[in-house]
This record gives sequence, C-alpha cells and structure tokens, in this order.
Amino acid sequence: MVVSADGYILTNNHVVDGATDVKVSFANKEEYPAKVVGTDKYTDVAVLKINKTGLTTLPFADSGRAEVGDVVLAIGEPFGLGQTVTMGIISAKGRGGLGIERFEDFIQTDAAINRGNSGGALIDTRGDLVGINTAILSGETGGNQGIGFAIPANLARNIMDQIMNKGKVTRGYLGILPQELTPEMAKAFGVPNSHGVAIANVVGDSPAAKAGLKVGDVITAINGNPVSDVNAFRLQVAGFAPGTTIHVKVDRSGQAMDLAVTLGEFNLEAENKGDREGNLPGGGEKGALQGVTVQGLTSELRQQLQTPEGTQGVVITEVDADSAAAAAGLQQGDIVVQVNRKPVTTVSEFNAAVKAGASRESTLLLVKSGQGTRFVVVTNK
Repeated sequence: MVVSADGYILTNNHVVDGATDVKVSFANKEEYPAKVVGTDKYTDVAVLKINKTGLTTLPFADSGRAEVGDVVLAIGEPFGLGQTVTMGIISAKGRGGLGIERFEDFIQTDAAINRGNSGGALIDTRGDLVGINTAILSGETGGNQGIGFAIPANLARNIMDQIMNKGKVTRGYLGILPQELTPEMAKAFGVPNSHGVAIANVVGDSPAAKAGLKVGDVITAINGNPVSDVNAFRLQVAGFAPGTTIHVKVDRSGQAMDLAVTLGEFNLEAENKGDREGNLPGGGEKGALQGVTVQGLTSELRQQLQTPEGTQGVVITEVDADSAAAAAGLQQGDIVVQVNRKPVTTVSEFNAAVKAGASRESTLLLVKSGQGTRFVVVTNK
C-alpha cells in the first residue's frame, strides 16, 4: 500500500525476498519499477520506493485502539484475480507463538485472506490502515479457513520509520532465555500468580548479567508494565532502542527487586547464544524423581552430548516411561543443573537435594539439553 505521496510503498518482506526486479502495479494499469529501500525479516515488513509523486496515500490507524469485534476489510489480489475486498471482524489481538515470524503481535481476522493477499491492506470502516495481511492458517487446500493474520499498523509503522530514517531496524537485547511461568512453576518459585517469565539462562557478559539478573529470577514487569508471557516479554524488550536503560522488576526467592538494565542491540547470534547456553542410585527413595537414574558429567559425556567443557551438573541416563519425571518431559541425556534452586555437580549432591525436597509437593529442576535451558516441575508422588 502507498504510505507517502512521494512514492514509498509498504508490503511484506516475503513478497519481495529474493526478487531481482520489483514492479508496482496500480488499478489504472500503470506500472513502475520499485527499489527495495529496506526489509525486516523478523517482522516480515518491507519498504519500497517508486519514482512517482502526487500519490494518494493510505492513512494509518492507531492499531492499539482496535478492538475485538471491529469490522475490517482485507484488500489484495488473491489467486491473481486483481483487486479484491473481503469483509470480516477482528477476531483477536496480540497473537504470538505461531512460529511465523521472530517477533509476532498479529491481529487475527476472519476476513477472507488467501494466497495473493500478502502485503495488502487490512483497513477499518473509516478506510485507515489497521494492519498488513501476512499469513493464514489453512487446511490441505491452502485456502481461507477464517483465520488470517495481519501485522498491526503501529508495529509496521515503527519498522518503516526506522528503515526510512536509519536505513536499518534495531532492537533492544537483554541476554536471557525466558521461559513461560506455568501455575506449577509459579507455585514452585513461590510466586503469587503465574504472570511473568522465569529466567532459564543468562548469557555471560550480557546486559542482564551485568545488571545482576540471575537464573531462577522471575521477571514480572518492565518499566512498570506487567509481563504476561514470553511472547509479550520479547516484544517489550525488542521495542526499546539499544542503549536504553530499563527497570526490570523481578521476584527472587520471594523477594521483590528492581534492577536497572542498559540494553544492548539484538542480533540472532546473540539470541541463539542464550538459547544454547529409576530409582535413585543406591537408594530407591520415593518422590518426584523416582524412576530417574543419573550419573556424573564426565569429559567424555560432555563431548558425546556436545556440551561445553565448563558445564556442571549430572546426566540423566534412564527415565522410567511411567514416571512423573517422564510425564514432565525429562529425557535421557538431559543435564540436571539445579534441584530446587540448589546447584548440583555430583550424584551425591543430586541425591541429597532430591531427598531434602521429598516432602514438597513438587521438585523444581533446571535442565540443559539440546533444546536449550529450561525449568521443569515434577510432581511428587
């Protein structure tokens, strides 16, 4: 869609990604070669420029004020049919965790969106831009099933402004691996409710590490704004410019703390660094980890598990398929780093920590695996 009278066009990155020549066609059959000014693959936004002035522009709506139930119109060229308009409502806001983009804050609509609608406008009844049609959930036919997604206009405009003013998009970087705080985890952490995210890993020498954030902290708010889940947390942090100092409210073992963190600049390499970073032997004690067997972490095992040499913990060598541990997702090859917030580096430390927590309703483990670092709550039997 045209967003400035002097020829700037807003669309999806996947529409132009890999193209050697880009052209923009109008309803009156006029066609202009376009230059790709910049793109952002993490939100699927692209800005184009054509050599044309005096264009009629599409005004931006404040997508933050849009409500579920609002009537919207989806404009595009599905299946090569030319300009097509469909009508629906906003079904949901803030959709994330879909695996479509790195940063997701989608508006969901039942206005028919099909292949060819990508990059088209989702407008309100005043004709203002609410979002950019981007993706659908479809069946085997690949057609519309009444579940379509659009990038909110506010997010798209922020990305566009950064591309036009700075030539690139920058985002804040904290340097932790956040994990959803389930009700079971909240209880194990002693947090009054399940709002917030748990820190499963802190990247060395990151802004988080320098500010004193620790594994096991629960982040409940940023600059006074509550943190609801991992997707919302990532959007909050990414929305700040690098170099911004933010105030992070955390719950650490029942104690509320406020830490000032000066953010770095997000890049995928730094983010991935955060993501990487039976009967009990000799006893047969009952409890959450009955049916789990562990052994010490040797250099050979570290090499076999492709784990850095400095990693500390014990390796799970066997998990009873019918155990509570298996039901919680523990697997052979997982490395247990903490038991009930206490570091364990040997089998004896592991056994002692498990035995000390045998009277608890559940056992909280910090586990490293090929899927990253995560907390696991295992219910005691």
